[in-house]
Amino acid sequence: MPVFTMKAIIQRATRGSVTVDGETIGSIGPGTVILLGVREGDTEEAARALACKTVNLRIFSDEAGKMNRSIQDTGGAILVISQFTLYADTRKGNRPSFIRAAAPELAERLYELYTASLRAELGPDRVQTGRFGAMMQVELVNDGPVTIELTTD
Repeated sequence: MPVFTMKAIIQRATRGSVTVDGETIGSIGPGTVILLGVREGDTEEAARALACKTVNLRIFSDEAGKMNRSIQDTGGAILVISQFTLYADTRKGNRPSFIRAAAPELAERLYELYTASLRAELGPDRVQTGRFGAMMQVELVNDGPVTIELTTD
């Protein structure tokens, strides 16, 4: 399995939505809301591997109440939001630096590949997105709460 530094913050949700300029552009019922960060040096292989890990991650309860089911198993939906701020560097001073985040061209390409890979696994109707580079308002009702970070960095 490839080493990837892309970062996905996966939040199990009963519902989620994203709004741009007062218009809701994506919304889901039960499933996951994912904040996705792309780092300089990330690859297409990393985007595909992270998408595979995402759809197979067992964070939903089975009949016994154990986290033993994936989004594949539950039929839930995914809302993916690009978020370069996941790579904020706050080691020096009080103002975050985003030097580790990928340049917009690379980040958008890998964000699109990640979402396309999710759609290939789950079907196009089960994956919603925000708008890359836009100022977005994200709402979610975190279920559990369950929040998992996927990365090998």
